[in-house]
Amino acid sequence: MAENEEVSGVEIELEHVTKRYPGTRTPAVDDFSMVVPAGKIVVFVGPSGCGKTTTMRMINRLIEPTSGRITIGGDDALKLDVDTLRRRIGYAIQQAGLFPHFTVAQNIAVVPGLLGWDKKKVNDRVEEMMDLVGLDPADFRDRFPRQLSGGQQQRVGVARALAADPPVLLMDEPFGAVDPITRGNLQDELLRLQTELKKTIVFVTHDFDEAVKLGDKIAVLGNQSTILQYDTPEAILANPADDTVAGFVGAGASLKQLTLLRVRDVELQQDALTVTDDETPASVREKLQSSRKHFALVLDARRRPTRWVHVRELTSATSLANLGKPLRDVVSLQSTLQDALEAMLAEGGSVPVTGARGEYAGTIQLDTVIATIQQLREEHTNDEEVPA
Repeated sequence: MAENEEVSGVEIELEHVTKRYPGTRTPAVDDFSMVVPAGKIVVFVGPSGCGKTTTMRMINRLIEPTSGRITIGGDDALKLDVDTLRRRIGYAIQQAGLFPHFTVAQNIAVVPGLLGWDKKKVNDRVEEMMDLVGLDPADFRDRFPRQLSGGQQQRVGVARALAADPPVLLMDEPFGAVDPITRGNLQDELLRLQTELKKTIVFVTHDFDEAVKLGDKIAVLGNQSTILQYDTPEAILANPADDTVAGFVGAGASLKQLTLLRVRDVELQQDALTVTDDETPASVREKLQSSRKHFALVLDARRRPTRWVHVRELTSATSLANLGKPLRDVVSLQSTLQDALEAMLAEGGSVPVTGARGEYAGTIQLDTVIATIQQLREEHTNDEEVPA
C-alpha cells in the first residue's frame, strides 16, 4: 500500500497479555505481545487449541484478559465500557452467526441501530454495504438467512461487521464452513474490500494457505499462543523460523509462491469478444463471425461477466436471455495465481477476470500462469545454487 493512501484502521498493541482460567495449572495464553499495524491484515495461524481464538477475543473482550494491556488506536481497551468497545470493532465468525428471525437488512442494521442512527441513514448504509459485498439490495434485503447460501450468509456477516464503519475487524475462521470454490471467492471479496476500506483486520485460521493468501503479516502460533514466527508471508515461506513453522509451510514451498502473486501482477488478455444482455442474437452472431471466434462473453448491465455463449446457440434464438453456459468460476484482480489455475481447470480454458466492483477486466490464460510457474522454479533453482 502506498504511503499516501488513507488508512481507516488503527494500530492494535497487545503487551504481555495472559489468560488463565480458574482451576487450570497452565495459562491458555501466556505473555503474548504483538503490534498489529494500522490498515493491515494480520493472520493468526496455528493448530486447534493453541489459543489463537482466545487471543483474538481478548481484543474485543469477549474474553477478559487475566493480565496485560491492550490498546486500540492508543486507547486502553480494558478501561473502555465494553459495549462501547465492541461497537468500535467489527466481528465476523464461522457460519456468519446471523439472527435467524431478522431479514438481511435487519441483520446488517443491528449496530447502526444500537448507535442511534436515524432510519434514513441506517437504510442508506444497509444498501451501501450490500452493494459493497456484492448482494443486490432489491433481491436480498428482505430475505431471511435460511433463504441464503452459505457464501451469501458469510457476505451478510461481513456487511454486518462493517456496517458501523469500525476501524478494526476481527474474523474468526469466517470462511471455514463453505465449499472450496465459495471460500476462494469470499477470500477474494475480502481482499477487494480491504483495498477500498483499509481496516485493521485480525483473522484467525488453521489453514496456512489461507494465511498466505490473505495476510500482510502472519503470526504462526504454538501452544499458549507462543509466537513462533511473525513476519510477511514471503519471509515465512522463504525462511521458516524452526521445524514447527516449516511443518506448517509443508511441502512444495516454491509452488506456494503462486499464492503470493496476484492476478493483477500478470498481463491480462483483451481478446475475448464481449457483448451485453440487451444485444440481439443476430448481432452477436455477426460479431463472432467477423472476428472468427466461436464464443462471446456476456456482460450484465454493470459490465459483470455472467456466461459464455457459443455461436451455434444463436442461430434460432430471439433473445440472449438464458442462452449460454453460466460461468462456474470467475477470478478477480485480487485472486492468487493458484486460484486462477484452479479456475482454469474447472472452466477448461481461459477465465474472465473482474475488477474492484465485479466489472470485466480481461481474461487470464493458462500459458501466462505456466510461464510464471516456470520463472518461479528457475528463480528458486538459482537461489539454491548460490553458495552461502
